[in-house]
Parts: sequence; structure tokens; C-alpha cells
Amino acid sequence: MSHKLDRIESNIAREISRIILEEIQNETIKNVSITNVTVDEDLTFAKVYFMTRESNTKCIEDELNKASSFIRKNLAHSLDMRSTPELRFVYDKSMDYTRKIESIIDKL
Repeated sequence: MSHKLDRIESNIAREISRIILEEIQNETIKNVSITNVTVDEDLTFAKVYFMTRESNTKCIEDELNKASSFIRKNLAHSLDMRSTPELRFVYDKSMDYTRKIESIIDKL
């Protein structure tokens, strides 16, 4: 992966976090953390991974995807890119997996 793509993904993650914190009015999605962003090579599509402490992750994922056009519009204003990728939010299950592994280790 190129350094340029890494930098773009990092900038997108940082800006989306800021937009959610400062611009979003929906309290359901205010308390999410953006954990990672992967952008395809031609910068048309971005998968945005998030985590939350809430148990209704599917509902939060749906709300984030409903707000994706608003977030994308704000992202376009804050980043200096020729085009802003389409955003798709996905719940990051890595923490759940880590907790499960820790639980198994504790039982041993």
C-alpha cells in the first residue's frame, strides 16, 4: 500500500471523527469511535470501521450509513481532494474478538 493512500485514509478517519463529534446532531451515533478507514485504489469508495460501547451496533451502523451523505459533504469541504469517496460504515468486530479470546484465556 502506498504512503499516499495511507495518508489519505488517516486524514479521512480523523476528519470523520471530527465531523461526528462536532457536526452530527444525532445522539445515537455521537459516541462512536472511528477505528480504521480503507479506501480503494481509485478513491471512489471508502469503508469506515467504527466501534461503540452500545449493544445496538446494527442500529448505529444503519444510522451512520443514513448520515453518510451528510458526512461525505462535510468531508469534501474539509479535505483537499479532487473527489470524495462514497462512505460505507461497518462495525469493527475486532474488539469483540479480542474480548472473546481473553475470556477463553482466562478460563484456561
